[in-house]
Amino acid sequence: MKDIFPYYSIGHFINEPDNPTAFEIVRFEDLTEPDVEDLHKHTFYEVIWTETGVSKQVIDYQEYIIAPQSLFFISPGQLHQFEEWQHVTGGSIFFTEDFFLLHQQNHDALFELSFLDNFYGRPFVQPDAGSYREIRQTIDLLLAEHRRPDQAPRIAQALLHVLLAQIQRCVDAETPQLVSKKYLLLYKRFKLLVDAHFNEPFTVSDYADRLHITQHHLNHVVKLVTGRTASEVLRARLVLEAKRLLSFTDQNATEIAAQLGVFDSSYFAKLFRAETGVSPSTFRRQHLR
Repeated sequence: MKDIFPYYSIGHFINEPDNPTAFEIVRFEDLTEPDVEDLHKHTFYEVIWTETGVSKQVIDYQEYIIAPQSLFFISPGQLHQFEEWQHVTGGSIFFTEDFFLLHQQNHDALFELSFLDNFYGRPFVQPDAGSYREIRQTIDLLLAEHRRPDQAPRIAQALLHVLLAQIQRCVDAETPQLVSKKYLLLYKRFKLLVDAHFNEPFTVSDYADRLHITQHHLNHVVKLVTGRTASEVLRARLVLEAKRLLSFTDQNATEIAAQLGVFDSSYFAKLFRAETGVSPSTFRRQHLR
């Protein structure tokens, strides 16, 4: 399925679209407003830290108010919307998967970070004062390294790993029941498959077969990670794409349903209402641009 939103690399956010950089860190006051569409997707990860002020972020139709001394996370493929930033200090860290994994033996290390590629948990954390101070010290080291004329990617990568481990510790402290890394990796592999095949006639059993596990085990893992069943995750992904098409195309609900592999328009409307609480036509009126 053709994507209707532009994908941007890190270079676009520093107004150097041809720059193949895999890592950047910048304070807001040093950042020129990037020449990108308000609604867009990233090919990279972004960690935003705020020191003072409040901002509003919208990810896949979910609105988040980010308080001072917080961290906010955006993962590749999420639909991100720019909002007004007034009186906010802090900055952004941009990095690609390849940069994070460079010279690493464990290629699952990035997936083991629960707060990244997490489409069902909240994409932010507000650490306690002591933890935020430690995180800011690491960010300051990253800024200093990045400004050096002889900056070394290996040092920046090592500091990035420390920073993300510090954030994970804060996320774990706020999580009542920690999920094992094994289950987290399995869920994220399931999520990648869903993103690739959500508009195809794949059942939960089909996904389980591709992951070489039983359907029961897949449901157990997905429920632990997201609080939803695997079927509910499939439905949510389908409806998310329907929301995007309703908001930004002229296709009617029947055409959208068919594009998503649902050829019974009444069933599609019922499915959509069960997930959102409104009909496709009502959603379109509320969000049409």
